[in-house]
Amino acid sequence: MSKPTVAIAHDYLTQRGGAERVALTMAQAFPDAPLYTSLYDQDGTFPEFSRCDVRTSRLDRSRVLRSHHRLALPLLARAVEEQPIEADVLLASSSGWAHRYRGAQRTVVYCYAPARWLYQQDRYLSGAAGSAIRDRVRTRLAATALRALGPGLRSSDIDAAARAHTYLTTSTEMRRMIKEVYGIDAEIVPPPPAVDAHGPLRAVPGLRPGYLLCVARLLPYKNVDVVVAAARRLKVPLVVVGEGPDRGRLERLASDDLIGPADTPGRRGGVHLLGRVDDEELRWLYANAALLVATSYEDYGLTPLEGGAFGLASVTLGTGGYLDTVIDGVTGLYVGAPDRDLVASAVESALERSWDESKIRSHVQKFSRGAFVDRLRTIVARETQVLGASDHSEQIGFS
Repeated sequence: MSKPTVAIAHDYLTQRGGAERVALTMAQAFPDAPLYTSLYDQDGTFPEFSRCDVRTSRLDRSRVLRSHHRLALPLLARAVEEQPIEADVLLASSSGWAHRYRGAQRTVVYCYAPARWLYQQDRYLSGAAGSAIRDRVRTRLAATALRALGPGLRSSDIDAAARAHTYLTTSTEMRRMIKEVYGIDAEIVPPPPAVDAHGPLRAVPGLRPGYLLCVARLLPYKNVDVVVAAARRLKVPLVVVGEGPDRGRLERLASDDLIGPADTPGRRGGVHLLGRVDDEELRWLYANAALLVATSYEDYGLTPLEGGAFGLASVTLGTGGYLDTVIDGVTGLYVGAPDRDLVASAVESALERSWDESKIRSHVQKFSRGAFVDRLRTIVARETQVLGASDHSEQIGFS
């Protein structure tokens, strides 16, 4: 019998987000596997994908769609379903499209969330208010398309989920949502922290240790404005890492005279929006922060794990994915709502506490890259056994 083959699929490789980091980890865990995706923007996503055998859909011929994947929304379902998979087992990294791929004999779906544009449209389309006119136009076009195509896409989305043989997800919150939307019991396989704490560090010019740190895409539901307001109230320095359409509004908040000059974050009360940073700078930022603050609505609370690898405590919402990744009173403090006064009070309490860094680091070890990769390999090997390939499952190209 020939060696079983494995393929990986991801919605689109056009961003540098947590889902793309997980897809990259999958590709590294199965180095012989081709990586199928609808759109691939080499400059927009992680450079390591250039080492993969990336296979794109017909939509990838359009530079506009590669740069603005939301414009492709009306076309993605058909494009993905018409792009056949050549493999025995497909590992689909999906937040809405990759689970639609056909052609593999067995499909394992790693679901970050059921498609937001179908089940949480307000959240998916958020962020246009503070963006450029062209971004607001694109968002309105996407909203119009969703109103017209939504019912059909929801029906086919549910059908695609039912075709999968194994469903995996990131957190307790997402397991609940998958059950609610699809009626599927998913296994929780927590993804690892995205940043390797043992890699090199590079200082960010102009910053002094001891600041609050917020790492988030700049979208309204991330509630970065609440963190800025809390820092203003406490008059403590704040550094924000991330890009997004809400940046203009946040820059105006950050430049308020009440909190000091935005371009001097080391000064008392200063706020600085760094935008995108590389991994070496992000490691330095985590290593030199006094506290991580995360008040966004998250399916999986990743940044407290990244910071925790450096012994950094967190203040987070006591909801969603943070319930899996933060232990209240041990690795951080929970806040009941994204409210300026509640966040400020929690930050003040956290800064006054003495945190046991060894306990924080020990908690992070439960979410290691090794544990994640080992579980994926076990699940994929199990699927090959179902195909009658148990004698060869160890031959799959693991590294």
